[in-house]
Amino acid sequence: VVLQRLNLSSHGPYWEHILGYWEASIRRPEKILFLKYEDLVEDTQLWVKKLAEFFGCPFSAGGEREGVVKECSFESLRDLEVNKSGKHEKRGRVIENSAYFRKGVVGDWRNYLSDEMGKKIDVIMEEKLMGPGFTF
Repeated sequence: VVLQRLNLSSHGPYWEHILGYWEASIRRPEKILFLKYEDLVEDTQLWVKKLAEFFGCPFSAGGEREGVVKECSFESLRDLEVNKSGKHEKRGRVIENSAYFRKGVVGDWRNYLSDEMGKKIDVIMEEKLMGPGFTF
């Protein structure tokens, strides 16, 4: 976030990506579904239903949705053999697929950042995102 605040990130400021997609989802809700990880974790059944409807594949009656939720759970995806032992190349570097899976929990940042650092990030994010009406 500090590098992005100074515009030193190679991918541009994070909040610009968030706002761009959020604003586009308001303009074209039939084309862009804006989903926050925290919302997905809080009510997985609801958001899987919304995703299926968004993609034009609503669930039929029965336990189909529960099966999809189970198969697409963090634990299930993390434990797939390809994600445990697979690798791929990106920009000349070999990356283990397991690098994309941490804990799958909301708030894990607390294990890596101090409260003070978290507050600084919150201030930056509020400054950049709250004006346009985005909530996080």
